[in-house]
Amino acid sequence: MAMYDIVIQGGRYFDGTGAAAAIRSVAVKDGKVALVSTTPIDEGLAERVIAAQGKWVMPGFIDSHTHYDAELIVAPGLSESVRHGVTTVLVGSCSLSMVCSAPEDASDIFTRVETVPRDKVLPILQQHKTWNTPAQWVEFIRRQPLGPNLVSFLGHSDLRVGVMGLHRATDRQVKPSEAEMQQMEGVLEQALDAGFLGLSTMCLKWDKIDGDREWSKSLPSTYAHWSEVRRLNALLRKRGRVHQGAPNAANPLQVLQYLGQAMGVLRKPLKTTLISMLDLKGNRTIAPMARLSAWFTNLCGGDFRWQLLPTPFKIYADGIDVVLFEEFGAGEMALDLKDAVARNALLKDENYRRTFRKFYAEKLSPRVWQRDFGDAVILGCPEQQLIGRNFAEVAVERGLHVVDLFLDMVVAYGTELRWYTVIGNHRQDVLRKMVCNPNTLITFSDAGAHLRNMAFYNLPLRLLKLVQQSHGEGRPIMTLEKAIHRLTGEQADWLGIDAGRIREGDRADIVVLDPRGLQQDLERESWANMAGFDIPRMVCRNPGCVSHVLINGRLAVDDEEVVAPLGLEHGYGRFLAAH
Repeated sequence: MAMYDIVIQGGRYFDGTGAAAAIRSVAVKDGKVALVSTTPIDEGLAERVIAAQGKWVMPGFIDSHTHYDAELIVAPGLSESVRHGVTTVLVGSCSLSMVCSAPEDASDIFTRVETVPRDKVLPILQQHKTWNTPAQWVEFIRRQPLGPNLVSFLGHSDLRVGVMGLHRATDRQVKPSEAEMQQMEGVLEQALDAGFLGLSTMCLKWDKIDGDREWSKSLPSTYAHWSEVRRLNALLRKRGRVHQGAPNAANPLQVLQYLGQAMGVLRKPLKTTLISMLDLKGNRTIAPMARLSAWFTNLCGGDFRWQLLPTPFKIYADGIDVVLFEEFGAGEMALDLKDAVARNALLKDENYRRTFRKFYAEKLSPRVWQRDFGDAVILGCPEQQLIGRNFAEVAVERGLHVVDLFLDMVVAYGTELRWYTVIGNHRQDVLRKMVCNPNTLITFSDAGAHLRNMAFYNLPLRLLKLVQQSHGEGRPIMTLEKAIHRLTGEQADWLGIDAGRIREGDRADIVVLDPRGLQQDLERESWANMAGFDIPRMVCRNPGCVSHVLINGRLAVDDEEVVAPLGLEHGYGRFLAAH
């Protein structure tokens, strides 16, 4: 009988702590790293040998911002992340978990925000959702044949709706009663006891509700007074758990409420992470202000991290259906209309167009989108000759205001008009400085959501490429050991979970990666069927990069192929309780 289940022979070994890498051989037995050897391990002692010469052997990546909440119910393998080396994912982000609220409520607060079709999500919840408490959800998850390990926040919108009901939770005139407030505190305590990482909240009012009952209201979390949030934060602070939040982009000073809670002057600090540090084209002051605010908060005894996407923030759109238009009144008016005929009538109205042009021309109002159709490239259109061009060029040719051209094309072609723009992290020199900021978490992939307009499933690989390029240029921004630590052990330590390292005795969540594969275009998107939903989604494919992934000592990716049992058999990922 073999002594080891798997031996990974002769790779460049990174343990996830930031310690110097070295050529090592790694043996795995019963889900654990059994041996890290300076010399080759006798291959006769292993049931399977993976030749890793010339490759990197490292801990599985942690993706600490995903929206897999619905997908993990019907396709728990989550293979789109696993194929890129992610072995631990965090759900329940942005105030959106699927724990406390009824199926229709959970669907309606999730689907429009995360642009996952309601007609897919609602039947899944109606068929499978038998839980309404944190402990019941954890029990369900433990019965699921998970692919990656799973960590979760309790979503504040979900919590509010579960206690107050969807209508009352989205009524600005309604505050929770003292009994309801105590019930919310009790449910959050139960979630923390069950191993939830903490609480996620939302102050960004662009994110809207789906369905017919409360259509186009903002998420329930946005209706909470800060006194409510402070009471819930007191429980997190007491337990040393994490608050994830999203400030109101229309009111940049609102971030001070989050920062004030994170500070540790004369009290225990509150671990807080916010979305997100971005080098925005539309406002270059945001990134420096974010950097300064984090520095000051932590100087004052805080424990604060901005979330940071280590790649250009490219957003795709089908017609006018993209959240960017929610940030100003005219775009919001159009997106509030479900009916295509009514929407097109609005888009053709001259008074409406004047309003749209006014908002488009404003340069001083808070913004995420730079509001520049000259920086938006047409990818798909029945007028084939326009593909690859930007709207401003076409508008000049046709003698139209660029807003009129865009709205004409939306009316004519609807979602057949596909285009993209890069809203931030476009300056590589600035991005390289940002990823070195110690007050950030390298995360914000939004994996599992935005099926047609974002595809950051390979986010960890993008950081490694950024660092690898800096080494190739002779101007390294950090060591490779540090880069891998940022994606693994550093996040595990800050979140308080058992992951991110592959020393002897650690759980064998391991990635074998060929560094030559990082030289390809990692921003190139592909399309694949979404398991359990039977719809196409935009994904990433990076051949020649991640060759093997082990989760709990079992091969999840073998010679670049996701193994058939992933998501069908137990023994891969597990629920990781926070500590």
